[in-house]
Amino acid sequence: MTKRILHVVTNVAHYADPSEPTGLWLSELTHAHEIFAAKGYEQRIISPKGGLSPLEPRSLKWPNVDATAKAWLADDARKALLSNTARPDEVDPADFDAIYFTGGHAVMWDFPDNAGLQRITRDIYERGGIVSSVCHGYCGLLNTELSDGTLLVAGRRLTGFSWREEVLARVADKVPYNVEEDMKRRGALYEKALLPFTSKVVVDGRLVTGQNPQSAKATAEQVADLL
Repeated sequence: MTKRILHVVTNVAHYADPSEPTGLWLSELTHAHEIFAAKGYEQRIISPKGGLSPLEPRSLKWPNVDATAKAWLADDARKALLSNTARPDEVDPADFDAIYFTGGHAVMWDFPDNAGLQRITRDIYERGGIVSSVCHGYCGLLNTELSDGTLLVAGRRLTGFSWREEVLARVADKVPYNVEEDMKRRGALYEKALLPFTSKVVVDGRLVTGQNPQSAKATAEQVADLL
């Protein structure tokens, strides 16, 4: 039976200051999409509100825009997938074997408290599916509770964009919270690579997380291995 993957992307287009754009970090989607497509998996893209998912401008510039991102941007059919994403209430979690939260700073605003995303994540996980995220995508796991009322991340090993990387990226004064510390406060066993902006993936059972954009390919490969 063909495996099915649900990608989650943002609807937010800017930081708190509307003059400072952000959005989906494109390669975090394209690396995973390419790997899953090569496996023959079916894939669907959703966002908290549905509709357009704006792109982070920095992800479209050298050296961040790689071959997979360029190929996506050159393909009108694939670009259209980010113009008309589904809403959570249009998705049946029973149809999917894994959920994959993409990043970009934008997700810090619209991922953590979206009840629809939490419902889908919980249902997929409790049916034996895989929950995964890369970079800031782990903001989508911050507040997800299981049916017994415990947090999905409590006591679990995971990773995601580190505070040190926020500082080095010169956006520490623009982000709404320190997600690394918030994860630790929720009982998550946060890990990070020795060097910033290098690939780091943590697998804890059916929870698979990658630290940064450099980790997207390896994160998707780990998800595929588990599937």
